[in-house]
Amino acid sequence: MLPDKDGPGVGGGQSSPEGEDTSVSLFREYLRLKTVHPDPDYDAALRFLERMADELGLPIKKIEVCPGRVVLIMTWEGMNPTLKSILLNSHTDVVPVFQEHWKYDAFSAFKDAEGNIYARGTQDMKCVTIQYIQAVRRLKAEGRKLMRTVHLMFVPDEEVGGHKGMETFVKHPEFQKLNLGFALDEGLANPGEAFTVFYGERNPWWITVHCPGSPGHGSRFVENTAAEKLRHVMNCFLDFREKEKHRLNTSECFTLGDVTTVNMTMVKGGVAYNVIPPEMDVSFDLRIPPTVNLQEFEKQIREWCREAGEDVTYEFAQKHMNQNVTSTEADDPWWSAFSGACKAMNITLEKEIFPAATDSRFIRAVGIPAIGFSPMNRTPILLHDHNEYLNEQVFLKGIGVFERLISALASVPARPEEA
Repeated sequence: MLPDKDGPGVGGGQSSPEGEDTSVSLFREYLRLKTVHPDPDYDAALRFLERMADELGLPIKKIEVCPGRVVLIMTWEGMNPTLKSILLNSHTDVVPVFQEHWKYDAFSAFKDAEGNIYARGTQDMKCVTIQYIQAVRRLKAEGRKLMRTVHLMFVPDEEVGGHKGMETFVKHPEFQKLNLGFALDEGLANPGEAFTVFYGERNPWWITVHCPGSPGHGSRFVENTAAEKLRHVMNCFLDFREKEKHRLNTSECFTLGDVTTVNMTMVKGGVAYNVIPPEMDVSFDLRIPPTVNLQEFEKQIREWCREAGEDVTYEFAQKHMNQNVTSTEADDPWWSAFSGACKAMNITLEKEIFPAATDSRFIRAVGIPAIGFSPMNRTPILLHDHNEYLNEQVFLKGIGVFERLISALASVPARPEEA
């Protein structure tokens, strides 16, 4: 069993007895931890991460941001710790599975003959967690000293909106103490040769429209019913959906993140076949790109409700208004370091707006530039899907990618405001 350049240690990159790279073994071990909603085993993840920090020789901090919701931070102090630091962020939780639709146990981390590892979290985003850890392990084993401090942060509850995780933590004094200058967070796989990089996100709006109306017997033509108002509201939202879908399908340069998606997700109302209900509700999931004027868009929603009839109202379960995007201009020092390191590795980048939502939105909202990047090319996008998998060779290549990226970002020269 000969060590490779990663050096010694449980996760150092040696071959395990059956010939598997120990970085892969470590990844599979982490995948087997059931940090799955609605009852994630966060304690198991914390014990695993504490062991990793011990192996790396890095100090940790644990901050309980909400009861039972702990953020763990490993810190590799730089040679000039007064400079703004680099954040490597990942979340520990994963979404539920419907086991009957999986080829293998979703928490067994089964590896097939092609080296595809099947488990919930392989793409979203336990791969990135282990890649961060193993990239830092390699850099330390090589004796590298970085100029800027690097923080590895592991947060809970991203998959349920981040309210008891990152959204709360960015307001915490311990977050301010990190003195962050730039952050990396999760991205998406790319089925082609290129790697996708995300510099902004769409704003999620979850909205319920309430349609009150005249009740009555199911045998009559009652005027001003809730259902008639509901139909108008549904038509307005779904007609707009068709227009946005058409924009996406007829533009050569648009990706999903460039248009507003609208999906009707819930309808409520009624108590019996023969009773016209006094109220009906319809709910929509909207994802709105940073290019849209949010005030004008809400004005349009108000107009649709007004047209539908009297007393039609709406309320938000979620309404994000931050439209900060991270600079990808050539003269931006962070982007220059990131893209320069990728160019040196012959990596082609495709820049996009993230179509869903990640913890990056909370980081950007407090003024810190963040890039979403998961180094997975030649890989179908399977986050939240049945049979989520990642090939071990793609995973291992990603460790080397992060090794170069961390080194480049932590070497960005002191900026004028840092002097």
